[in-house]
Amino acid sequence: MTTLENPAMPAVHDCTVSDCSYNHDGCHAFAITVRGDNGAADCGTFIPLGTKGGLDKVVAQVGACSRTDCMHNSSLECTAQSVRIGEGQGDHHANCLTYQPR
Repeated sequence: MTTLENPAMPAVHDCTVSDCSYNHDGCHAFAITVRGDNGAADCGTFIPLGTKGGLDKVVAQVGACSRTDCMHNSSLECTAQSVRIGEGQGDHHANCLTYQPR
């Protein structure tokens, strides 16, 4: 039997998107998904509701990344040490600011 190594998921180090339901003094989602197109790396977990959601403590990690053109993406997993989420432009409400195209 082969033992597979399970690397730790990178933490969401910072989120400045104040209108996201998961952001109250940090990202309170258990894990986020980075997705998007047209040059943007959107936070797919962004929810613009007035109700705060998520866990009691800040533990957010990057659970998945579908931006295969990002230098930190390896087999749809984020290999960055940590990520920062911030305001996007236009229809992109929350972006992964750590995203770097290859």
